[in-house]
Amino acid sequence: MAVYNNYMPGRIQSELTLAADAPISTMLHRALIILALLSPALTSGAGAQSVVSDSGAAIGPAKPELFNRVIANQKRAEAALEVYERLERVETRKSPSDPSPPAIKIARVIPSGTGMVKIPMGADGESGDSAAYRASLESLAKALTLLVNGGGSQRDAVEKYAKKKKDRNDLIDATHNAFLFSFVAREPRGDLMLAKYKMDPNPAFKPTSRFTSIFPKVRGFVWIDEASGELARIQGEFTDDISVGLFLGKIYKGSRFMQERYEFQPGLWLASFSQYDFDGRKLFSSFSIHERTLYTNYRYIGPPKEALAAIRQELANAELDKNRAGPANQ
Repeated sequence: MAVYNNYMPGRIQSELTLAADAPISTMLHRALIILALLSPALTSGAGAQSVVSDSGAAIGPAKPELFNRVIANQKRAEAALEVYERLERVETRKSPSDPSPPAIKIARVIPSGTGMVKIPMGADGESGDSAAYRASLESLAKALTLLVNGGGSQRDAVEKYAKKKKDRNDLIDATHNAFLFSFVAREPRGDLMLAKYKMDPNPAFKPTSRFTSIFPKVRGFVWIDEASGELARIQGEFTDDISVGLFLGKIYKGSRFMQERYEFQPGLWLASFSQYDFDGRKLFSSFSIHERTLYTNYRYIGPPKEALAAIRQELANAELDKNRAGPANQ
């Protein structure tokens, strides 16, 4: 699979999403994000076993301390996503080989304390329809106000969000023995030298849910920056059809995904680019999802209380600019 943004420097401001038709996207989002974030960490269960090359030659004992660092770094990156806003550009193609995407959607993504709020942006990444943009910010400010003040109307949303995080943690726990990794080579990316590992399903792994049942049907590669203990890239494909959406649909064997991650500020790595090429069927209709997603313009906005202050200030500044422009246009 082609790497979309190798030209980017080591510190860029980007991230990842999966946006496709529900409920297919819901299941794949929960399962594949876990793969992308946790795959290299799963080898921490290898203990004192040897890591082997593709030729079968042992290259020395695994490094549990390295993968423990990877786990800690992934958790820190996950937490950062709850206090950083970013810009999302989603390109949808009819096939992976299309030179120009027929559909491009750009959105400002802001953490709300109970998830993410996406505000559509113009083609240049600017606000576009100013009235609609302001209305979206005002709606977000109201939701944040209720959340900060402990409004009862937000209680259900807070509980649902907490449950999603718990479900995610439970899924993470279930994946510790899902894969076996074998060292392949060291490969350069920019000024970094990455360790490449082959990722194969662990035949001893026993799935415990619909989500974990995906893992035995995935294989691929991961690249790790050993100096920082960070996941730099993952790419994989499905080796068998996967049932999704309460078994009303399927993702076909051969569907692929990849993700790249970079250090966007010292000590904090986030995904920079993702690509999904899925073919399958939903009910009695076939579908084909070919999507590339690029995130840019990360900016710290803080937890709900700080985010509320930032949004209110942005609205106040917009109103001030509007009032200043008014007399000039009269």
